[in-house]
Amino acid sequence: MFGPESTGKTTLAKQLADHFETVWTPEFAREYLQQKWDSSQEICEPADLIPIAIGQIKLENELLHRANKYLFCDTNLLVTKVFSEMYYDFCDPILDKAASKHKYDLFFLTDVDVPWTKDDLRDKPSDRQATFTTFKEALIAHQKPFIVISGNAEERFNKAVKIIADLEKLKKIGFSSHDFVQMHDHGIQPEAVLKHLTIFKKGLPKAILDRAANIEDGIVKLSAANFKEFESLFDAKKDNLKLKKFVPASGAATRMFKFLLEFLNDFKVNEETINAYINRKKDSSMAVFLAGLEKFPFYEEVEESLHKNYSNYKQWNKDLKDYYFIKTLLSSKAFNFAGKPKGVLPFHQYETHIATPVEEHLNECVFYSSSNSQAFLHFTVSEEHQRSFEEIIENVKSKVEEASGINIHVNFTYQNKATDTIAVDSNNLPFREPSGKLTFRPGGHGALIDNLNNLEADIVFIKNIDNVIQNHIEEIALYKKALAGILVKLQETIFDYLHKMESEVITEDDIQEIVIFIKSKLNNGIVADFDKYTLANKILYVKEVLNRPIRVCGMVKNEGEPGGGPFWARDSKGRVSLQIVESSQVDTNNPEQLAILKTATHFNPVDLICGIKNYKGEKFDLMQFIDHNSGFIVEKTKHGRDIKAYELPGLWNGAMANWITIFVEVPLITFNPVKTVNDLLKPAHQPQ
Repeated sequence: MFGPESTGKTTLAKQLADHFETVWTPEFAREYLQQKWDSSQEICEPADLIPIAIGQIKLENELLHRANKYLFCDTNLLVTKVFSEMYYDFCDPILDKAASKHKYDLFFLTDVDVPWTKDDLRDKPSDRQATFTTFKEALIAHQKPFIVISGNAEERFNKAVKIIADLEKLKKIGFSSHDFVQMHDHGIQPEAVLKHLTIFKKGLPKAILDRAANIEDGIVKLSAANFKEFESLFDAKKDNLKLKKFVPASGAATRMFKFLLEFLNDFKVNEETINAYINRKKDSSMAVFLAGLEKFPFYEEVEESLHKNYSNYKQWNKDLKDYYFIKTLLSSKAFNFAGKPKGVLPFHQYETHIATPVEEHLNECVFYSSSNSQAFLHFTVSEEHQRSFEEIIENVKSKVEEASGINIHVNFTYQNKATDTIAVDSNNLPFREPSGKLTFRPGGHGALIDNLNNLEADIVFIKNIDNVIQNHIEEIALYKKALAGILVKLQETIFDYLHKMESEVITEDDIQEIVIFIKSKLNNGIVADFDKYTLANKILYVKEVLNRPIRVCGMVKNEGEPGGGPFWARDSKGRVSLQIVESSQVDTNNPEQLAILKTATHFNPVDLICGIKNYKGEKFDLMQFIDHNSGFIVEKTKHGRDIKAYELPGLWNGAMANWITIFVEVPLITFNPVKTVNDLLKPAHQPQ
């Protein structure tokens, strides 16, 4: 226990010793100095510190032989050292060296959030926070593994017991105390680390495809009139619903400029032409980029910068101009587009201004995710990028609100660091930085199920940050609202059934009606021996099938875009359900699975409408509906070494695997992602 006076060190040491049925080391200085005060009314002097230190170590060593697995120490030499420096501005070199070398498995730094209690030896009731900071800095300077313990006595005790149990688990498998503290500060549970290490060693099961979903077999095809009907249904119901638009927007746009970054790394400026580079690398993307250069919304601003910074720019040949254009576009000292999030990049050229995806999402949300003249827009961002999002919103929100008559409420969350995963080397051993620290990586977009789980809304529209359009926003809104209308209608039927099963006498005929609905409308199979169930068990079974979050997913015809597609997939228990499956989840070495993968007719544009409340109006715990076996192991490099990383089940893949899932075909016009910068040259992103 380590901390300023009167911060509960003794109380906690006694509690823990009692709980773990072991001994604890009292503070030798307290008895020593109390005797001195009682006998001569004298207080501590510098000459007392070495005897105190010797007495403390002797006491620890004696009790160590009696300890049962743990020894809890009320204080230690580092406390004596800190007090010496605070009171006397000096520390004996012998004490300083001993305090630095003396090791404990863990330090509990006791916080100053408990009342100061006076006694004969205490004299620092004021400036407690400054004293606490001094103690904390001492632990950091001496590189001691420590965790701050705050709260009342009961809260501190409960926290400490869990921390000690977690520490023991990790030390048993070879992690150090410093490793444990790093995980604890990151918010990562030991169970998660152990699970992820097991995944690296054993691998993950591949998805088992039963067949591709297509029209009339898992994908609903609607007429234009049908879409209009569902749009009208949604418009009629939406004012009784709280709507929210959820936009994953974390991370930098590095992949969007990948081929340009490769060009800067590999182009031999003084030895070849850009055309020679294109031929050498067979880089058609570079040829397209240069051919459409003047059509990019950022062209004029970059050109202006080049003219300003290079006085002889006009005299340069085209290759040199193009090279410096790309360099200026991506340089961290200039525009740094590859280092910024997609959401803040210039995407669309209008007559009056250039719009970013952030602005376009504001434009969209008032069209289809608003009710009662209110729209709620939620971005998941990286903490370091939030301010750049806010600046755009501050500049454009009032304009969008004035034009639409709708008030827009925007909020942000970050990907929870507790969802980060440990990285390993090629031998599946924890990968370490040169400093010796463990490496943790973000768990992928599947981690955002945690953010989605914390939203307060009846219906959530999910759309990726880069899937925006410059034209036809009204048409986009039609299909988004129609998908929401389908969700609302399904919810009404499902909720009616669930209320009926809760409040009325249910007959076999009622169950048969529900089963037909489940099979025909929810694309859900029923267990083979269902007919043998008792009526009570049948009711329990269909309740469990119906009482789940719902997602209605827009599907476009496959035009060769990379990404997930709709399939009928079989789980470990043999049950078949509709799933969005990535090609990386499929065993492509299996000819049958590869053949099914190739028969996919549609693509998932991440156009989801989600119902995240149950029939009682309560939020589902979305964490209960994840298929934890559907994550990804990816290979990366760091510091020139190969590493493996685990990514959590994807947000619209395994994270929603056990939801009620409806696939609906929507037109290609609804799908306009910007995966590479060249996608900005497509008609959907160009002025009319």
